[in-house]
Amino acid sequence: MQALALLQLGDSAYPAGGFAFSWGLEGLAADGMLANRDELDRIIADQLMRRWASMDRILLRQAFQARDCQAIAGIDRLAEAGTSSAEMREGSRRAGRALLGVWVKLDGPLSVAYRGLLSSDARLGHLPVVQAIVSRDAEFSLDAAELVSGWTLVTGLVSAAMRLGIVGHIEAQRSQTAARGLLAEVLAEPPAPDALPASFTPFIDVAVSRGPLRHVRMFTT
Repeated sequence: MQALALLQLGDSAYPAGGFAFSWGLEGLAADGMLANRDELDRIIADQLMRRWASMDRILLRQAFQARDCQAIAGIDRLAEAGTSSAEMREGSRRAGRALLGVWVKLDGPLSVAYRGLLSSDARLGHLPVVQAIVSRDAEFSLDAAELVSGWTLVTGLVSAAMRLGIVGHIEAQRSQTAARGLLAEVLAEPPAPDALPASFTPFIDVAVSRGPLRHVRMFTT
């Protein structure tokens, strides 16, 4: 049953608003730094290794193991403080709150309880923290929660690249296959118990930050 639930939550058609976010791909393409599948694969690898594995994964693990909503909120504020780009902060919160909203409608008990804190603190609702919350409501193991989080990032990036016209359907599948192997390698090495969240994706952060200066945009980030 958990395998079927993973397929459901990891599906790009899952109604959590992920289609609105390119996580920097749109800006990189506009700046001439993303034009083909090889460059897409390098960016996916950067996102997985230098952002997801070292930051989002750490935050997710901490929130998954947190004792209550107040403890989760502390981790959520850490996600806010650790994300330097205002656009990435906003995007992470919007994506997280959309996902949480789905699980509130599905009557997830932890999701419903945590939703009550969001109205009083605009810093709350970051995506990796919410992924931990909904994974707990779905009764996932920690390994399963990490898997669906990492894979959702991959499919979101590839989907954005397709919508931007950077890759076609077949190239998208090749990119996903390459990313699948990299994600498996990352998941095979758990982070240290005392690991602190940190990321280093300067080109992506700059590309996202330049978004408000562009006249035409398809994505929020």
